[in-house]
Amino acid sequence: MKKPRPELDQKSAPPECTGTPAATLTPEVFQHAVEQADLAISITDTHANILYVNPAFSRVTGYQPDEVVGRNESLLSNKTTPPEVYKSLWQKIAVGEPWGGRLVNRRKDGGKYLAELVITPVADAGGEVVNYLGLHRDMTELHRLECQVRNQKALIESVVDGAPVALALIDGNEKIVLDNHEYKKLVADLGGREPASVILAAIRADLGADLTAHRSGEGYAFLDREVRIDRPNASTRWFSCSGVWVKEQDSRADSFFTDESRTYLLLVATEVTKLRAQQEKAQLAALQSLVAEEDRVNALRESLSAAVFQLEGPLNMISSAVTMLARRGSNDPMGVALAEAVALGEEALTKLRAMIPEERAENVTLVNVNDMVRKSLDLCTGRLLAAGISVAWKPQSTLPFFNGHANKLLTLFKSLMDNAIDAMNGRGWRERDLSVITLSHDNAIEVIVEDSGPGIPMEMQLKVFEPFFTTKDSARHIGTGLASAQQIAIDHGGSIEIDPETRKGCRIRVILPLQR
Repeated sequence: MKKPRPELDQKSAPPECTGTPAATLTPEVFQHAVEQADLAISITDTHANILYVNPAFSRVTGYQPDEVVGRNESLLSNKTTPPEVYKSLWQKIAVGEPWGGRLVNRRKDGGKYLAELVITPVADAGGEVVNYLGLHRDMTELHRLECQVRNQKALIESVVDGAPVALALIDGNEKIVLDNHEYKKLVADLGGREPASVILAAIRADLGADLTAHRSGEGYAFLDREVRIDRPNASTRWFSCSGVWVKEQDSRADSFFTDESRTYLLLVATEVTKLRAQQEKAQLAALQSLVAEEDRVNALRESLSAAVFQLEGPLNMISSAVTMLARRGSNDPMGVALAEAVALGEEALTKLRAMIPEERAENVTLVNVNDMVRKSLDLCTGRLLAAGISVAWKPQSTLPFFNGHANKLLTLFKSLMDNAIDAMNGRGWRERDLSVITLSHDNAIEVIVEDSGPGIPMEMQLKVFEPFFTTKDSARHIGTGLASAQQIAIDHGGSIEIDPETRKGCRIRVILPLQR
């Protein structure tokens, strides 16, 4: 009766060996091991004549031992392996060095297979090579799978590189692991800046969240988010962006029995600039009509307000004179007439105030300040060209969204542009450069409008924000533009200031605080 073999697992250790291997392993053990090995084994003489093959050799090649013993190993050759491979093989084993590689072999039935072969020279006690030990296995299926993987990889790369969208695979440190041709073109268009950083910064500002803090390894991080990228002195580009979490199984050996993986973000950015340009063209046409109507209403409001303002002064003086006459108890007919004039004047002022159009109510929305500034420039294009003014548009590529009144902000920026144009459009003034810059800080958005005009004297830099004060032709300008712009900024919790350090031209800074 055979003694049962002890089971070995992670908790049990092999029995302690005593003596030397030669004392415990007999030649029969080696014979049985070779016979039962699931690896094709052959032993040849130094001329590659076969002396022995094991059963696995027969299963792989189809040849029985009595059909190959005494014959040369070349009977397995399919004659399609390049001669250089055999030359390298013999150069190695002839000097006692092992050789490993792949050969195309042929089975007994004529079928071809790819053999992964290791040939080891066997030397006698004197060190002379007397035999060759050959170990080989059929690699045909594995080779097919390897080719399939390579072909699929090449196909996927072709599809990805040919796709009309920008693709980038981003690791946990926001480094680009893989990208395609469209993404590389976008890098060049942005002057070497990493598009993924720009896009993710814009999406974070939009979502108000850290994307990496919410990675789950599956599903969408965000879907169809439109991102606007503004470029200095170049057209704006729009992208519809989606982010998909992608998991990669850890390929390290120590993670074989664990479910360790890495998580990446696949960024997909589809350009929608043409569609957006068409939409904005239509919007701009409608906006021009709206602005023209707003300008007409504002002009009427400012004219009536100026009339009321101008009439209030003299009327107050007359009213004071009537009051003084009344205190003296005089029944002077002139006093009576003046009192009637005051009453009629007050009535006229009441009617004028009633005729002033009320400001239209506007809801607070998420506003892209770059968009508002750019639209203001577009609305002023005709005047800029007519005045021969060169414009340097220097936006920050992306800005956080701002809660505000879009039309009022548009009016604010357009007022600053109009003032700059008026300042440089004087007869004989040669330097006509306008610079518009947008920046974002930790808690605010800043817009800088700088012109090369004559500037504003220090003593007037506060007065220009007063209602009805103007340094221009008072017949055409009643002086409410900067005052209205300042009020709009104040209504948004911000401010407008003239940079006192500017020695040439005028530099106006608009500060709009971000709401947290």
